[in-house]
Amino acid sequence: MYKSNNQDSTDARMNLLLASLSKTEFKRILPHLQLVNILQGKCLSESGEQISFVYFPTTAIVSLLYTIENGSTGEVALVGNDGVVGITAFMGGKTTLNRTIVLSSGYAFKLSEAYLRAEFNRYKPFQQLLLRYTMALFAQTTQTAACNRYHTVDQQLCRWLLLSLDRLPSNELFMTQELIANMLGVRRAGVTVAAKNLQESGLITYHRGHITILDRQGLEERVCECYGIVKKEIARLFEISIE
Repeated sequence: MYKSNNQDSTDARMNLLLASLSKTEFKRILPHLQLVNILQGKCLSESGEQISFVYFPTTAIVSLLYTIENGSTGEVALVGNDGVVGITAFMGGKTTLNRTIVLSSGYAFKLSEAYLRAEFNRYKPFQQLLLRYTMALFAQTTQTAACNRYHTVDQQLCRWLLLSLDRLPSNELFMTQELIANMLGVRRAGVTVAAKNLQESGLITYHRGHITILDRQGLEERVCECYGIVKKEIARLFEISIE
């Protein structure tokens, strides 16, 4: 998980964006934040929909998805304690570009779109912070597209597991193979084979949707360069440790 000064999931400062605010700005925004427990599978917004709230996750992970006409889906990016769900609230767009689904249950802080937009326009340091995050998110979406095009399902699964692990407080994930396949935009059979390979290599255990990471270093040695590029970009933009 990306480092935070506080490990209490109900503390808004567990979210890196909120933790990066000045004390004055944090105190001003805090009364407007609502702690919510969002469950896996919950849809926070549909593509083309106007949003009323944005979400700053602390322990939850949200997936940004594209959907094509035949119903097939694929993941564009992950948002966890490193970011905010709903960047169109301050980027000038009237509707969302992606479907947003809760990938891993946990806590997040909800903030009205109108208040976020007002603070974005009023307070320049907050504006710069959100724009830097948008750059990091763009880097992730770009690298995800490249990874899905050029790398094996095995490598894609390693990248996805590590990105998820960075945003979780433990080394355990609760994801079915079907859900992972939908995120990666590949066949379930491909995920089954890749997960089996990782398990036989002693890197993970997998049973009925419960994934435990046994050897993180082994995953990092096996993953393609895409994971490192995204991680370094987040570290550069937020000036945080990636150890």
